[in-house]
Amino acid sequence: MAIDRWLFAQCCRGLMPPTLRFYTWTPAAISLGKNQRHWPNHWQDLTWQGQPVDLVRRPTGGRAVLHAGDLCYAIALSSPSTHRRQAYQSLCQFLIQGWQTLGIALQLGNACRSDTHNPNCFGTATNADLVLRNGFKLVGSAQVWQGNTVLQHGSMRLRPCQDLVKQVFGVQHCAEAEELPFIAQLPESVITAHLIQAIQSCFAIEMDRQPLCPQEWREVQAFAQ
Repeated sequence: MAIDRWLFAQCCRGLMPPTLRFYTWTPAAISLGKNQRHWPNHWQDLTWQGQPVDLVRRPTGGRAVLHAGDLCYAIALSSPSTHRRQAYQSLCQFLIQGWQTLGIALQLGNACRSDTHNPNCFGTATNADLVLRNGFKLVGSAQVWQGNTVLQHGSMRLRPCQDLVKQVFGVQHCAEAEELPFIAQLPESVITAHLIQAIQSCFAIEMDRQPLCPQEWREVQAFAQ
């Protein structure tokens, strides 16, 4: 989360071009939405595979996301439109197109929430999320804005651990979607390659891979304090 916050700050200051990154979590963790104030007490003492399940705070809104077996993305850029729904629809196009090239059809979720008391982000799907044709939520996304600069990041459920999901949320996710076995077999490198090709096609850009330099890592560490 510190890296996402740092990238967003850099873009806000005009010090970074539009940036996309992908990442996974080790060990498992739960990220809480910026304004989320309530969650089950037992989350404070969760462990999984002999390690604590940390609670971390996202710079974006929404509800809790369990990060275990998921692939996350983050994109920071200055947006030509500050209309939130339009921005979501525009930025989600590369996800829709990229997954389509992998044989997975995604569409935007419904506009309403069915359970406002559910602390689980993946418990419902809004028009900021991407679902399979049977309603299974594959991608959950959230945003934060400063001026006309936006950070949008999200989680793609590739191999959700049902036992951990049940331990955290008390229920298991729907795992009957016919595409899930295929999705679980896809390496992260294959998925990211297709999504990078898609974003270059959607926005007519060329992307350049750039690692963080030592000074940038030091700045990121300051965001983690």
